[in-house]
Amino acid sequence: MHVDVKLLKSCAKNKRKAQKELYEACFQFLMPICKRYHNNEQDARAIYNVAFMKIIDNLNKLDLDDVHFAAWAKRVMSNTLIDEYRKNKKYKEKIHKRDTDRELEYHSEGIKNEAESNFGESSIMRLLDYLKPATKRVFMLYVIEGYNHKEIGEIMEMSDGTSKWHLSVARKELKALIEKQEKTTLKTLII
Repeated sequence: MHVDVKLLKSCAKNKRKAQKELYEACFQFLMPICKRYHNNEQDARAIYNVAFMKIIDNLNKLDLDDVHFAAWAKRVMSNTLIDEYRKNKKYKEKIHKRDTDRELEYHSEGIKNEAESNFGESSIMRLLDYLKPATKRVFMLYVIEGYNHKEIGEIMEMSDGTSKWHLSVARKELKALIEKQEKTTLKTLII
């Protein structure tokens, strides 16, 4: 994503038209990051809006002629997601283990028509929803965002070992889910 420096300077001066243009330019770049962490479109948009406000509020603190805006905006988005996780962590209800097999069978109905379905990014992202929230978040931070276990431990307030455990569990569960989905797809092709 490339954003013109003039647009950024106009946004820093609180020009509403420029801010709207920047909002739309950032949306396609940053919204997929929000959707990785939020299944619900409304929640993803809400966190996008919070992050965008942080971007707008902090533009005048940057040297706009010497900043790589896309990388900075992505970092603001990641930090906003982390802040939101920490804020909500203490309010979350007790998490119940999902009945993965039953849910997978239900969702696999939509896959029957996709005979040649391969496991691309969108398929993996759907399968991540079957993981427990903490396990999913560790997987996302490590594999997609590129954090190491020490950083993840600091972000999620857990030890490095616990982060490694969550990553291991995520990989095992994803492998099992992929195998289960492949079998379901194969059965529908045979029938």
